[in-house]
Amino acid sequence: MATTNGAVENGQPDRKPPALPRPIRNLEVKFTKIFINNEWHESKSGKKFATYNPSTLEKICEVEEGDKPDVDKAVEAAQAAFQRGSPWRRLDALSRGRLLHQLADLVERDRATLAALETMDTGKPFLHAFFIDLEGCIRTLRYFAGWADKIQGKTIPTDDNVVCFTRHEPIGVCGAITPWNFPLLMLVWKLAPALCCGNTMVLKPAEQTPLTALHLGSLIKEVGKLVKEAASRSNLKRVTLELGGKNPCIVCADADLDLAVECAHQGVFFNQGQCCTAASRVFVEEQVYSEFVRRSVEYARKRPVGDPFDVKTEQGPQIDQKQFNKILELIESGKKEGAKLECGGSAMEDKGLFIKPTVFSEVTDNMRIAKEEIFGPVQPILKFKSIEEVIKRANSTDYGLTAAVFTKNLDKALKLASALESGTVWINCYNALYAQAPFGGFKMSGNGRELGEYALAEYTEVKTVTIKLGDKNP
Repeated sequence: MATTNGAVENGQPDRKPPALPRPIRNLEVKFTKIFINNEWHESKSGKKFATYNPSTLEKICEVEEGDKPDVDKAVEAAQAAFQRGSPWRRLDALSRGRLLHQLADLVERDRATLAALETMDTGKPFLHAFFIDLEGCIRTLRYFAGWADKIQGKTIPTDDNVVCFTRHEPIGVCGAITPWNFPLLMLVWKLAPALCCGNTMVLKPAEQTPLTALHLGSLIKEVGKLVKEAASRSNLKRVTLELGGKNPCIVCADADLDLAVECAHQGVFFNQGQCCTAASRVFVEEQVYSEFVRRSVEYARKRPVGDPFDVKTEQGPQIDQKQFNKILELIESGKKEGAKLECGGSAMEDKGLFIKPTVFSEVTDNMRIAKEEIFGPVQPILKFKSIEEVIKRANSTDYGLTAAVFTKNLDKALKLASALESGTVWINCYNALYAQAPFGGFKMSGNGRELGEYALAEYTEVKTVTIKLGDKNP
């Protein structure tokens, strides 16, 4: 099975696309408690918090609010599960892989339900949740399931009478705090490699969107293995961070302009702009600047915004009132600082936290919309004259998560890819993410890497074993 721009191909001989899944409206939320040691628990404090549907502003349900005592309980369970001789530690690598495959099977079984929970809880379009988020979860689980029995050490040549080799061992209890924009997908990005390597885990979803994470807890319960979230007692800890971005998207004059406009549009407006990889600084070479802006405005004006359960919708509401207000405030700053508002620039009149797709031209590097991570449906378009100039401007930020280049000139593309200070550089594409390719950032965009073989290093310790052989010849 393969994905192309989020659409899943079913591999049948006629190559027909799969039937669209039917959205599940008014879904009953079954799991609202804290999942620890394969059981559901109420919070020790008795506190709960409400989660709201950003499309309607109606309360979905109340969820148990975990606090330090609950985290301590989860960590104790994870520590017990990691002790030598425990059922988890006695499990061989092949069996760990089978459990991850089983979890992937269960996610596939409940794919429509999980997508509906994502839509109801975050406002993202149902088809995006089904074909992109859930597809990514399943592929990631299966990818790392395949790695479980292939994590190997090396033999190292030293002296004639010495055998030296390395072992890759699990580091222990791992804690993960997952973001609210892709709650289930990001949770799986952390869960799959950690369990693949034999660790135990404590997972904390962001408070705004706990529902899919709680449902995943129910699936882990079916698999029959504990795992759940991290705590910190202040000593030396290994930390992996995937943080923000203010990602440059560079469009050269010789680019395929149709492709560049479409990719830049999807790159910034995907997931309501609430994406750390968002193409939120679009640098366009001056020869094609006016035409690029014109076409980008056309795309933005046509973008379907509305009910995320409607299969025609491409943009739903923002996640919550706080984020909604922040985006509108940054839009106002763009107007005041002299950027030209080409379209959008305000909230939708309908009920809910909807913002019109917004395009600014004549943006300069010193404007807030060019410096701050907006995390919303706002496209700032800047102009550049030369490759050396755009390299300097693109790198002039504390962030370094992703970048994109659009050009038909391979030499130019490779020069830019080498010069840009980003963990990922896309050439003539955008948001091309794969479970087998590492993902992470330079500078303030984070530490370490997720996905791919590189992620395994984050969850293992390397042990060197040296054996001196007898001096006597046999």
